[in-house]
Amino acid sequence: MSAGADPIIPRVIEQHGDSLLSEWVVEQLSATSRSGRIKEAELRAQCGDFLRHLRVALQSSEAVLEGPSWDPLRELLEDISRTRGTQGFTPSETAAFVFSFKRPLFQRLRRELAGNPEALADENWRASELLDRLGLFTTESYQRARDEIIRRQQEEMLELSTPVVKLWDGILALPMIGTLDSNRTQVVMESLLQSIVDTGSQVAIIDITGVPTVDTLVAQHLLKTVSAAKLMGAECIISGIRPQIAQTIVHLGIDLGDVTTKATLADALQEALRRVGTELHELARAKA
Repeated sequence: MSAGADPIIPRVIEQHGDSLLSEWVVEQLSATSRSGRIKEAELRAQCGDFLRHLRVALQSSEAVLEGPSWDPLRELLEDISRTRGTQGFTPSETAAFVFSFKRPLFQRLRRELAGNPEALADENWRASELLDRLGLFTTESYQRARDEIIRRQQEEMLELSTPVVKLWDGILALPMIGTLDSNRTQVVMESLLQSIVDTGSQVAIIDITGVPTVDTLVAQHLLKTVSAAKLMGAECIISGIRPQIAQTIVHLGIDLGDVTTKATLADALQEALRRVGTELHELARAKA
C-alpha cells in the first residue's frame, strides 16, 4: 500500500486532529479493561504523537511502514508495545491502541465524503488496510518485547537457581536443583568459575541432591563443569549421589573419571576440609 496514493486521510487528520484525538481517547478509555494502568494524559500524548507521525508519513510516497518517513511511528508503536507488555496488557488490548482509531476516523470520513459513496468506500478500505497493517505491527512488536522479557526472566531464574555459596575459606558449594540442560550448564559454569576467581577457592562441591535424574547428558554437563573448574585450579567434589543415581550411572556405563563423589553434602564438606588442610577436630577445638 502506497502512502502517496491516499491524500485524504492526512488532510482529515490535519484539519480535524483535535476532535479525532478526543474521540479516540474516549474510545480507548471506555474499551480497555486496564485503562486505569495508564493515565489519561499519557494516553492523550501517545495518541497525539501517533496522529502527528501518521500524518507526516502518509504525506510521503513511501509504502506503509517502509522508509525513513515511517521511522518515528514505528519507534512509537514499539515503545507503546514494550511498555504495555510490562504493565500487563494483553496483545489484544495493546493492538486496540491502533484499532480503536477506526471508529473516529471512519465517522469523520463519512462526514467528509457524504455526497460521494464510491469515494467513501474507497477511503474506508484504504483506512482499514492502513490501520490493520499498523495494528499487526503493534502486535508483533508486543510479542517481540514479551519474548525478550521472558528470556531475561529465564536467565535471572537460572542465575538464582544456581547460587554459589562460600562454605569455608577455600571451599565453595554449588547446590543444584532441577534438571540440567545446556543453557543451565553454561550459567552454572560461568557462576562457578567467577566465584573461584573472586574467592581463590581450592575446592568446589557440586551438590546434586536436588537433581531428579542423572543420565548421560547430565553426566556430560557435570564433567564439563568439573573440567572447567580444574582449569581454574580448583578441585571438584560431587555430592548427593543417592543409591538410585549410583545404579543409573553404573547401568549407563558413565565414567566419571577421577572425580571424587560423596553421598551427602556433609561428607563432601569433610573431604573438602581435609584437602584444604583443616581437620574437623581442630575446628571443634577452636570453637571450644
